[in-house]
Amino acid sequence: MNKPVDPNVSNFIRNIIDEDLASGKHTTVVTRFPPEPNGYLHIGHAKSICLNFGLARDYGGRCHLRFDDTNPVKEEEEYMESIKEDVRWLGFDWGEHLYHASDYFEQLYEFAVKLIKKGKAYVCHLSQDEIREYRGTLTEPGRESPYRNRSVEENLDLFERMRKGEFADGECVLRAKIDMASPNVVMRDPILYRIRHVSHPRTGDRWCIYPMYDFTHCLSDALEGITHSICTLEFENNRPLYEWILEEVFDGPHPQQIEFARLNLSYTVMSKRKLLRLVEEGIVSGWDDPRMPTIAGLRRRGFTPEAIRDFCDRIGVAKANSVVDYALLEHCLREDLNQRAERTMAVLRPLKVVITNYPEGQVEYLEAVNNPQDPSAGTRQIPFAREIYIEQDDFAEDPPKGFFRLAPGREVRLRFAYFITCTDVIKDEAGNIIEVHCTYDPETKGGTAPDGRKVKGTIHWVSVEHSLPAEVRLYDHLFTKEDPNEGDLSENVNPNSLEVLTDARVEPRMQAAKPLERFQFERVGYFCVDPDTTAGRLVFNRTVPLRDSWAKIQKS
Repeated sequence: MNKPVDPNVSNFIRNIIDEDLASGKHTTVVTRFPPEPNGYLHIGHAKSICLNFGLARDYGGRCHLRFDDTNPVKEEEEYMESIKEDVRWLGFDWGEHLYHASDYFEQLYEFAVKLIKKGKAYVCHLSQDEIREYRGTLTEPGRESPYRNRSVEENLDLFERMRKGEFADGECVLRAKIDMASPNVVMRDPILYRIRHVSHPRTGDRWCIYPMYDFTHCLSDALEGITHSICTLEFENNRPLYEWILEEVFDGPHPQQIEFARLNLSYTVMSKRKLLRLVEEGIVSGWDDPRMPTIAGLRRRGFTPEAIRDFCDRIGVAKANSVVDYALLEHCLREDLNQRAERTMAVLRPLKVVITNYPEGQVEYLEAVNNPQDPSAGTRQIPFAREIYIEQDDFAEDPPKGFFRLAPGREVRLRFAYFITCTDVIKDEAGNIIEVHCTYDPETKGGTAPDGRKVKGTIHWVSVEHSLPAEVRLYDHLFTKEDPNEGDLSENVNPNSLEVLTDARVEPRMQAAKPLERFQFERVGYFCVDPDTTAGRLVFNRTVPLRDSWAKIQKS
């Protein structure tokens, strides 16, 4: 497969790959996506997935999926399965190239032994607090550990005893011996191995020492023949350590690390630790809560993989961190759903309308277009009868200026149906409007008048008798602040991020709707069938409103 020549998809990473291929440094591009299975993937990971798998696809190479499963304290099989599901859902496949860092535990151990034999690693008995204290600061050099100058023989013996389980958690670690005065704090004798007497999801109790991410990451890349190791900017300071490790122990070709700016999205947190806190504190219902920026949450809310891939393409790949407006993500979704989502009518807050001159007991079926953007979607039949529901907001007894919907004495168009005119308003003893009476013009079937008269308002509706009850969940931003990381996370939670409507009514065709199927509720927004839906209970999530705030921003 040839590389795309579209200049709009060019970025600095592609330029590097182009040069490497042209010079003969590489003949095949091999990338990888290496998540830690300690939580669900989020929209930031989607950017990395699209980048790594997309580059491999466009250059005719391959992309590995590798789980960095080096910390059994936080890792679960559930997370691994969810990650695989998310990558596939986004439209990518690793084929036979599924790997785990745990596949390399024996080789990594031997690499550590090689470092010890070269006098480049030692077992240290300082506590974690002492190691931090000895490391120094950005302006002051660190101090050497009192265990730094142990002999090679003693270190080999201690490291083997660590593996055999003779020491308790935290009693000692293996550290690289580099430079405690290095201006890069990462190079001040970083920890390579720590003790964890915890069963591993894949290796069981075979190991009680586990390699650190920095040690594992670069060596796993090298063992797999990764040519371009693409990661986010926070790992830029770690690159000298990766290069040091590879130079000391790996004899084959070294992967080239390239850093790019991670995705920061307004009104959203991208920290797995903070997302886990939201789940554990019950602020959200779980990792797949539709308010979460997780791929599982976005999928449940009704996002499409096409929209997410389009979003990742639009934000591009840069070297400098920035914040992307959430409205752009919504804009990409709205553009995609406008093309693919079938239309239907739903009334979220019903108000009963009685058409007094329509024959009692009569039902007729009116033709409606399923998607004006897609003629192949065809049409459907909507039942129309004497009693219908409209939105409460589509009626005003005393309409303000600029209100063009239904009001006493005013004529409006019912979508796909007839012109109706309000003749009476029925209230309960408390003065609340409970019913509106109207007449209809039978000559206006289909929404046009033979005499050519026009009406300014068109409203949607459903039949009282034929419509189905539904629960509708209206979602908004989970946080009130554009940057929720400012201040305490819980104080920035939006108390109105979810509104549940239990009295909504939808067209009878929704009885056949399947979980995660998406629709446009005409004049309301895009909605998705929630997995909570059962045979006797329809549940819909609002995916995105019809109003395109991003387009508005662009024009301002």
